[in-house]
Amino acid sequence: MKKVLFISSAGGHLSELMQMEYLINKYESYIVTEKTESTINLKNIYGNRISFLIHTSRKPFIKFLFKFIFNIIKSIIIYFKYRPDVIVTTGANCVIPICYIGKIMRSKIVYIESFARVESLSLTGKNLKSISDLFFVQHRELKEKFQDTIYEGRLF
Repeated sequence: MKKVLFISSAGGHLSELMQMEYLINKYESYIVTEKTESTINLKNIYGNRISFLIHTSRKPFIKFLFKFIFNIIKSIIIYFKYRPDVIVTTGANCVIPICYIGKIMRSKIVYIESFARVESLSLTGKNLKSISDLFFVQHRELKEKFQDTIYEGRLF
């Protein structure tokens, strides 16, 4: 059975990711997100199938930089703990390291752009578009601008 790693930042990105619970339950799945007051309870649901990164905000930059470096190291550990065949992500910035690690290690990368992105790609989408094996957008306007994306309508 394929191992699938579902990863996103906390908040709306995680809400979108968790709407794929039917897929999470279908495969040997693992979840990675940022550790916040609103996500810590997921440990009770998923047990050892969930791992947490440090919650990051891009401001102040120096604090973000140190947390991001820590998350890179933690992403390496998490990747080799689960060794996924596929990484599915809805963003945002904390997912970038594990997606690049996965690409280097030959995992398939599936990126789903946020429903909120109608006219342009998110910063994470721009960073991961070139390494994604499948790149989904949820608005026809984005599909028209980026022909190499997949539009299947609203996914969430």
